[in-house]
Amino acid sequence: MPSHAPITPTGTPTGTPTGTPVGTPEGAPDAADPLERERAHLRAARAALRAMRQDVESLDLSDVAGTWVSAEVLRGQIQHRIAALADLAHTPLFFGRLDYRYAIGGEQAEGADGDRFYIGRRHVHDADGDPMVIDWRAPVSQAFYRASRTEPMDVERRRRFGYTGGELTAYEDEHLSDPAEAETSSALLAAEIEKPRVGPMRDIVATIQPEQDEIVRAGITGSVCVQGAPGTGKTAVGLHRVAYLLYAHRDRLARTGTLVIGPNRSFLHYIEQVLPALGELDVAQATVEELISHVPVRAVDPAESARVKGDARLAEVLRRAVRHGVRMPTEPCVVVRGSRRWRVPAYELEEIVTELLSRDIRYGAAREALPQRIAHAVLVKMENGGEAPDDRVQDAVARSQAVKATVKALWPPVDPVKLVHRLLSDADFLAECADGLLSAEEQRAVLWARPGRSVRTAPWTLADAVLVDETADLVQRTPSLGHVVLDEAQDLSPMQYRAVGRRCATGSATVLGDIAQGTTPWATSSWAEALHHLGKPETRVEELTRGFRVPHEVIAYASRLLPSIAPGLAPATSVREAAGALSVRRVPPPQRASDDQADQAELAELAELADLAALDRAAGLPDPVDHPALDEAVVAACRDALAQEGSTGLIAADARIPALAAALRAAGLPHLDPGQETSTEARLTLVPASLAKGLEYDYVVLDEPAAVVTGEPDHRTGLRRLYVLLTRAVSGLTIVHSQPLPEQLA
Repeated sequence: MPSHAPITPTGTPTGTPTGTPVGTPEGAPDAADPLERERAHLRAARAALRAMRQDVESLDLSDVAGTWVSAEVLRGQIQHRIAALADLAHTPLFFGRLDYRYAIGGEQAEGADGDRFYIGRRHVHDADGDPMVIDWRAPVSQAFYRASRTEPMDVERRRRFGYTGGELTAYEDEHLSDPAEAETSSALLAAEIEKPRVGPMRDIVATIQPEQDEIVRAGITGSVCVQGAPGTGKTAVGLHRVAYLLYAHRDRLARTGTLVIGPNRSFLHYIEQVLPALGELDVAQATVEELISHVPVRAVDPAESARVKGDARLAEVLRRAVRHGVRMPTEPCVVVRGSRRWRVPAYELEEIVTELLSRDIRYGAAREALPQRIAHAVLVKMENGGEAPDDRVQDAVARSQAVKATVKALWPPVDPVKLVHRLLSDADFLAECADGLLSAEEQRAVLWARPGRSVRTAPWTLADAVLVDETADLVQRTPSLGHVVLDEAQDLSPMQYRAVGRRCATGSATVLGDIAQGTTPWATSSWAEALHHLGKPETRVEELTRGFRVPHEVIAYASRLLPSIAPGLAPATSVREAAGALSVRRVPPPQRASDDQADQAELAELAELADLAALDRAAGLPDPVDHPALDEAVVAACRDALAQEGSTGLIAADARIPALAAALRAAGLPHLDPGQETSTEARLTLVPASLAKGLEYDYVVLDEPAAVVTGEPDHRTGLRRLYVLLTRAVSGLTIVHSQPLPEQLA
């Protein structure tokens, strides 16, 4: 497909390897050197970008703003524009070029060349306003990602550029309309994909594939769900889709807002540089926990309690609880106006309350409507009595003490936090609200074992906070954003999906995840179910199965788990072949003689107590937490990985982290925590299994897979967690174990 260089003056392709200057032979004049011409264009484009920034910085705002408020708003917009025009030294200003066969959108003289466009991360124009770099999101740039030999899209040549740091060092061409050119893979594309992962996540704007680009450029009116196997770039696709939508619908999203939701802060820190690198600085990021921070989360639910609290049936339980205080009237409402008394009988009040209940509007909105409805009934009686009241009289009646007292008695105010506190503390109240919805056993799972004396001391959990959020929305509608990106969506409970769905009820969503990587007991089993709870049942589901990050040998090994964890999913493929990418090292368990009668008696006693961990230790099996020989083998594997270029992640069951941290310190190997940025000086990160999702490292050392599996609430969740960890490596995976591997991997 591509030739690694253009044609030289002698008509011979140079074929220079990627990463070295390509073009004419050494010593040829610069004017005849295509690479030098491209470098000159890069220098000119950078100068033009600096001029664009200087033009904005020199704007005089003293006479253009009407008030100090508008002046401050304008000044903020100017500062935002200046920041967006920053020239990042180590980020290529353009990464590709399109040579069209014809002029785009205009007449072309016979024999004249077609239009030529440089494709980059942002638009750059010269002093005359002519484009020097076209934004990758512009319609004319689409052909860079989608043009092919079978559908060239009027492209004569597609050129890709290679960079070392910020210096342009290579290029390669694809002549899409030349049938004689051989079909080969792009070396520059492969080099960019395989570049070592040091630091935060990078954008993939130079390497977006056609199937990814279709998702990125999908319209804003519909939502998209991406089922993506490990290494298929689903997270990057979601972030680039945000950047595209902000480009195509900036005014709309500026009014309504955009939000990226991730599984944890470590993950959000890892991806936080992608959008700024694409020129988008104002996209908010949050975890689900931060999104619903109505109460301080200070406890953790048992798995069964969390599962029940996350069940969609709790939405109806809460709806009943919110409306539990509504009462039908037994007395009339009497309003005094001047010397006259106006009486609204109880049966009319009952009709008003019943009608409001039947409309199923928000509790708070109905409570605001009730005094006006009562006041309107009074006005009708006043008109029938010969008076001519207007709207001001109705408002005065609605604010009268008699009407206020009636509203308070019939439709009392609801505090979401206090209501959920009562529901989780009061067994009788819960039983009344959950009648026919939850079994007695499920109700016991929902109730707090030791409720606090007040809402301030209650043992709130994340699942409880979701219930408070649902209740708050039943009282007052949650504001909706224009677009929400939800990553690692497979791990959410139905109630969490509802919480996210409220944030994009009138907007659209991009849902990213992998059913096989669901590592919570309540993880969804199908996207249809998840999208139903999200409130977006018509969402289009796209599947990405072609991997670009995980080597083929590693993804094939991890895919052995799929029949057990996600039988309906097709195994992922990989475009990357890396010999020796997978290594499995077994450490012999420590030996202990246990044949005498005392040892046998101890084993029997432990078995009766079902103390499995103690039983393993007594039988001579290694303690998953305390195993010095295993620690030494893991440290050795880390040293081997650090001898290679790039980042290294040591991933282990959460219970093993303290022992491994001590082993690394004893060996003199400094390490980072998840969320801390890797650098050339600090390339080793110690990662608990619970925080590894979404992260990636050039080399991964995986400690004791059996401990990972047994550390989860159930076997399937443990295997899914293991699948996640097996697919974090970009270049190489080393598994170090003492206990037997799961049978699927043996």
